[in-house]
Amino acid sequence: MSRRGGGGRRPDSCSDQPAQAPAPSFQRGGGEAAGPPGRGHQGQRGGTGGGSHSGSGAAPSSSHAASTSTAQAPSSPSVSASAPSSSSVSTLVDETEQKLTLAAPAAATLPPSSSQAMRLPVRPGLGTVGRKCVVRANHFMVQLAERDIHHYDVSITPEVTSKKINRQIISQLINLYRLTHLGERMPAYDGMKSIYTAGPLPFESKEFIITLPDSDPRPSSSTRPRRERQFRVVIRLASKPDLYTLQQFLLRRHFEAPYEVIQVLDVVLRAAPSEKHTVVGRSFFSTDLGPMGQLGDGVEYWRGYFQSLRPTQMGLSLNIDVSACSFYEPILVTEFVQKYCRDLSHPLSDEVRLKVEEALKGIKVVLTHVEYNRSYKITGISSQPMSQLMFIDDNGTRMSVIQYFLEKSNIALQFTSLPAVLAGSEARPIYLPMELSRIVAGQRYTKRFNERQVTALLRATCQRPREREENIRMMTRANAYNDDTLVNREFGIQVADVLTLVDARILPAPMLKYHESGREASVNPGFGQWNMINKKMFNGGRVEVWTCVNFSTDLDPDVPFQFCQGLVDVCNSKGMVFNPRPVIPISSSNPNQIEKALVDVHNRTTQQGKQLQLLIIILPDDKGSYGRIKRVCETELGIVSQCCQPKQASKLSMQYFENVALKINVKVGGRNTVLVDAVQKRIPLVTDRPTIIFGADVTHPQRGEDSSPSIAAVVASMDWPEVTKYRGLVSAQARHEEIIQDLYKSIQDPQRGLVHGGMIRELLIAFNRSTNRKPESIIFYRDGVSEGQFSQVLLHEMNAIRLACASLEEGYAPPVTFVVVQKRHHTRLFPADHNRRDLTDRSGNILPGTVFDTHICHPTEFDFYLNSHAGIQVKNKFAFSIQILLSIQTYSH
Repeated sequence: MSRRGGGGRRPDSCSDQPAQAPAPSFQRGGGEAAGPPGRGHQGQRGGTGGGSHSGSGAAPSSSHAASTSTAQAPSSPSVSASAPSSSSVSTLVDETEQKLTLAAPAAATLPPSSSQAMRLPVRPGLGTVGRKCVVRANHFMVQLAERDIHHYDVSITPEVTSKKINRQIISQLINLYRLTHLGERMPAYDGMKSIYTAGPLPFESKEFIITLPDSDPRPSSSTRPRRERQFRVVIRLASKPDLYTLQQFLLRRHFEAPYEVIQVLDVVLRAAPSEKHTVVGRSFFSTDLGPMGQLGDGVEYWRGYFQSLRPTQMGLSLNIDVSACSFYEPILVTEFVQKYCRDLSHPLSDEVRLKVEEALKGIKVVLTHVEYNRSYKITGISSQPMSQLMFIDDNGTRMSVIQYFLEKSNIALQFTSLPAVLAGSEARPIYLPMELSRIVAGQRYTKRFNERQVTALLRATCQRPREREENIRMMTRANAYNDDTLVNREFGIQVADVLTLVDARILPAPMLKYHESGREASVNPGFGQWNMINKKMFNGGRVEVWTCVNFSTDLDPDVPFQFCQGLVDVCNSKGMVFNPRPVIPISSSNPNQIEKALVDVHNRTTQQGKQLQLLIIILPDDKGSYGRIKRVCETELGIVSQCCQPKQASKLSMQYFENVALKINVKVGGRNTVLVDAVQKRIPLVTDRPTIIFGADVTHPQRGEDSSPSIAAVVASMDWPEVTKYRGLVSAQARHEEIIQDLYKSIQDPQRGLVHGGMIRELLIAFNRSTNRKPESIIFYRDGVSEGQFSQVLLHEMNAIRLACASLEEGYAPPVTFVVVQKRHHTRLFPADHNRRDLTDRSGNILPGTVFDTHICHPTEFDFYLNSHAGIQVKNKFAFSIQILLSIQTYSH
């Protein structure tokens, strides 16, 4: 579920004072211990909250702004180094855990709740600012009848790891014993260890023997009769999930979500589609759910839908969204190899062979020349072509693979120069001819897409809002939940067939301020868009030492010079100070020698005793080099670079010059624009006291990248009150670890004692150096956290923030608002009336700044949905989703 939140308002206000002492110098992992710290006071909760919305979305308002609790900040505005002792660190950890567990209004005002769960802040109220409107959401309301739900554990022996086989076993059991031993009950099975019934079974524990046909698909014979597999199934009563607890939660009389009950209902609703379709997470895909299409390189996409049961303020809702997923094409392996090498009459080169082997590993294939469909899992491909492969058969005779298929199957293999597909074990390999091996249908493709595949999938699946809404309706009707015997008759579940209407508000766009010397010193964005015509940058940066290197071979030789001249002129006209003369002449280089060219430019500049401030790069004509260029420039040479597409550079377009100029200005320390409300200190809880805003996320490696770590990144604002300049830090950590490990760290050094470091500490000191103030308030935006990780991430990372603050100064504990932002959810919003031009943008999406915190939001927690900007990608048909919605959960401490 998408979330967001706030906390209590701090009543005291600190006046701005000049810094009494400069900030201490600090290196990552450094800093000396200097005495024991104090502790901040635990704040009281109260007041209303609200979030600040920036960019082209919505202006902040006091009725909808993120709030903070009362934690007494020290009066001195300077940040000094002070190390917490081990005992006080332990106390700080305990204190943080206690606050995370107990932070809530007084017990007398709340219904009882379990002490085991960490309670997130309750919603302090509803937002009121903005023009009211109504939108449709792809949530379908669910009604429940009274049922006596029972949960039974299922044990299958011998153990089966395949959900498909498990479902066959339980389906056979139900068919045999439903009318007798199961008391006419129709259970819902989750494919693993649990079944659920809408009433008690006639027993608390019972054993069944279930027989399935042998999985070996070869036909039986006199020498090999067909065998049957027997399974011992034990069903035991485990618990009795109570629908009453769910009703009380939805009525907001209980604050702990009964996820066990919700899971039961979710299993029931997923039972039928799990039998019919391919299951991927919470989504279902099938060739019957819509047209398929090719993505290239032996990959295709299938249509499907996402489904999830959610608790909301209106009751239970079923969130349904159309989706698409990539699968391997069910083609011959020779056809698959032709995607990589067109000529199959010659042996594969080592480079192509390794690519093909990497692409085929793990795929299941079946042989086309036999009647049965036994599948083989590919473990690799042979290093030798088929014409050279020999093996010893069961009789001890040495023979070639070609001879074997000719004698045993009367098949003369054609592509004998190709390698064989390998299956089986390393000790007993099985050689399969590529021309006789067909890829099994329905195998999900999980590897990284190349750029062509990404473009093909986006183009194929892009839908206009009106079309997507209709497809969701059609998918819901086709599922026919209310006609399903298990769903409707057995468990008494009814699903509405109309999208939910939601009361929303369109927040006013923030006023943007530019430099006073421009003809337009401020602008009020309309429909989430504005331009730089008649405007100048708020703070223009300075570029003295620069040059340009061109890697495109298709451009006219004069274009790089004309492009740079036009770009420099626009930068200067928009308020920057840009030296028109490059430090070394503009040059063109071989796109096959990118690293050499970049190092050469760097060396030639340093030989003149100058440090390159900016390197303008016209990219090669072939795609795929951007990441390599950025890695060399930013991490190896320490050069700020601006990459430009050759196709755009050749147009010499004024609009493109302006867009690139905005990027360059930020990179060299300028500010393009600021919020008028920020300059005039009218953003509550941000501009009324020195505030630092953090943003944090963790990027995980793709499947198949076994040696790559996860990368944590944290950025923080370096100016106040404008909060427009940011500094970023990155840190590698264990792969697939979501909690950021390097927010705060300490090392015991034999000479210096306890040494403190971490990204939070470094950024706090950088803020102090930049503004000559220390933050009196922290807003921490955290991306990429799923609901199941909320408590764990919040507990660990809040503790790290507190320890980082305490390590800088005794008693330094500014109030923190912790905000989780989720983009990858499946709630889609549509205009209630697609013909109302005052409620939609040009692509038919709802307007930027549309926000709501009612109806389909969480029953008790503080969350909201925000459409923060215009859906321009949908207009250009290059996106899956109609709009990006932010759902935020806040913890205020």
